[in-house]
This record gives sequence, C-alpha cells and structure tokens, in this order.
Amino acid sequence: MKILIINGPNLNLLGRRNPDLYGKRSMEQIIVDLQQAHPDLWLTYYQSNHEGDLIDQIQQVRKDEYAAVILNAGGYTHTSVSIRDAIELCEVPVIEVHLSDITRREDFRRVSLLTEVCQTTIMGSNCYEEAINHILATM
Repeated sequence: MKILIINGPNLNLLGRRNPDLYGKRSMEQIIVDLQQAHPDLWLTYYQSNHEGDLIDQIQQVRKDEYAAVILNAGGYTHTSVSIRDAIELCEVPVIEVHLSDITRREDFRRVSLLTEVCQTTIMGSNCYEEAINHILATM
C-alpha cells in the first residue's frame, strides 16, 4: 500500500521551529520512524512552502497509485479555499493532520477550511502515526 504524506509551509523546519509546540523530531525522523513501524507500506513524502505546489501534488494523486494522502497543510489550513477544492476532487481519502491542537490555539488557527472535505482530522504529536493507523483500519 502506498501513502503520500504532504506537508505545507514551515514544516520543513520541524525539530527546530517551536519544538515545545511542534516537537523535537524532524520530518525526516518522523518518516524513518513511520517506515520502521510499517515496513510493508510505501511512504512517499512531499513538502512545499508554496500553495500552488501543494495543490498540484493533490491533483496528481490517482487511486491506482495511492491508497490515501496524509496532509498537514500548515497555515494554509486556515486560509486556502483552493487546497480545499483540490482535496474535494482528490481520488483517494485525505487525512488532515496537525502536530498541535488547533482548537486550543489562537482564534485564527481554530478554523480549518479543510476538515469538511477530509476523511478525518487527527491532532497531536503522533498525528502521522495515528493517521496511518486510521488508514489501515479503514481500508
């Protein structure tokens, strides 16, 4: 089973950016941990700070290639109708993840434009692991 993990802006700085809030692990470490925990899965990773690049990645997902997408859209979660539209047209389930609990953050971060078009939303330091477990349980 092949899963695409897509991260948005500033998530290339995981492990260095606000580690008390987002954790001390880099995304590279997270991917290694995920792959070790699930050696039978094929995990593909993409990160961009650019909205259009994220939209392009989502639009290119085909159900004959991927089983699901795990998406942490970063700040675009709260602002991007265009990413929402791409998710709505995606051929496979999209799992929205956040390393922090956005419902307990600043007012502007509490609203996700993506939740309604995603299969589920998972928040917390183990969100990527939980998303994979959700995918495996629902496929």
